[in-house]
Amino acid sequence: MPETEGELVRQRREKLARLRGQGEDPFRVTRFERTHLAAQIHDGFEALEGATVRVAGRLMARRRHGKATFADLADGSGHMQLLFRVDQVGREQYEALGELDDGDVIGAEGEVMRTRTGEVTVGVQSYRLLAKALRGLPEKWHGLRDVEIRYRQRYLDLIANEDSRRVFIIRSKVISALRRYLEERRFLEVETPMMQAIPGGALARPFCTHHNALDIDLYLRIAPELYLKRLVVGGLERVYEIGRVFRNEGIDTKHNPEFTMLEAYQAYADYKDMMELMEGMVARAAEEALGATKVQWGGEEIELAPPWRRVSLLASIEEHAGVEASRLEDAEKARRACEELGLPCEEGMALSTMISNVFERFVQPKLIQPTFVMDYSTAVSPLAKARPDEPALAERFEPFAGGLELGNAFSELNDPEEQRRRFEEQAKLKARGDAEAHPMDEDYIRALEYGLPPTGGIGLGVERLVMLLAGASSIRDVILFPQMRPEGR
Repeated sequence: MPETEGELVRQRREKLARLRGQGEDPFRVTRFERTHLAAQIHDGFEALEGATVRVAGRLMARRRHGKATFADLADGSGHMQLLFRVDQVGREQYEALGELDDGDVIGAEGEVMRTRTGEVTVGVQSYRLLAKALRGLPEKWHGLRDVEIRYRQRYLDLIANEDSRRVFIIRSKVISALRRYLEERRFLEVETPMMQAIPGGALARPFCTHHNALDIDLYLRIAPELYLKRLVVGGLERVYEIGRVFRNEGIDTKHNPEFTMLEAYQAYADYKDMMELMEGMVARAAEEALGATKVQWGGEEIELAPPWRRVSLLASIEEHAGVEASRLEDAEKARRACEELGLPCEEGMALSTMISNVFERFVQPKLIQPTFVMDYSTAVSPLAKARPDEPALAERFEPFAGGLELGNAFSELNDPEEQRRRFEEQAKLKARGDAEAHPMDEDYIRALEYGLPPTGGIGLGVERLVMLLAGASSIRDVILFPQMRPEGR
């Protein structure tokens, strides 16, 4: 009959008590001087064969063969085989192996060698227990499959699943590559407030908190945009920020209420310049994280190298949904088109909402190769500059790849009077119950009155990009600690 988790924990606690009774407390060890990682020993075996090394990591498995015991040691770089022999470590230390458990953290010193089967190994001469694992590793270390546990107890996921570690290594490399790309182009990294009196820069529902000392409500930022553009007004002509933003929205495979956004603004540039910046930046991130600009996604190969395809919003709907652009020019025609497509269409629904519903249902899933979708309505782009030749449309685009929306970008609206008018229109929507409408921001308008140069700006969802590059199907797979409902609720 298999032992229960509680029984295994009890046994491990008894082993710890015996060690302490013998004057050996692993939790009193403060450091261990390690000379090599597992990967360094594997990669540098020719030079290291016969040398004495000191390694440390987690015991993952052991196999005893008489007077010899093989063990698998895992560290941050990979796995290494250890060989314990009575004639090397002595009988006392060899018998003490019985007090160790899979999951324990040990340090060992020994000689680099190959076994008869050719496996690179450290022949242990001495070892020390550095931390006792009081709980056993999941599923006998063949991989943690329970999704709920993987997200709640990410530490177990990282121990058990090499692919999870790979994903977060990719994430780290992506963020480093994005920074390098922008800094090579003279962008200055800055930090702007995460708690704001007016939550602006996007159409989203904010989280609200209260500052006791000031006795005012504050909001976790939904975007850093308006503060970054204030800096451009102040003469910092190329700025960017990579940081957390917070949106009080639903949780699904593409949305988490807390996520990482990159926003960058460049004076004397427009949305076409931002297209070049975006495609170059994403290609660089792929190269540095994966070594190539081609990625596999859902059984298809995606080429991220520039140039990316450019297509207008209505043209993409005509191409993939079969709805002529002329049928989306007014609300009544659009309503009939939606009904023919089997999409729900409530009375009084805005034209922009109907167009968005058609796009999300019939177009976005088909945008596998990287594509810039352009020419969104100014009605849903309150911070974007209108096209001079067609004021109903904004100089705006959204990048897509693998069916994922990666971000948003536009030529920034810098006319303070027009910005005020747009904010007033948003205020009317908010008064009618639209919780995501953009609030009025008098100080931002005042900043524009001092003169914002023609400016292009981009926002890139870091998690969405990592999902694409790592082949992850859920945003929770690329956030170390995603938001979860409390256990038991």
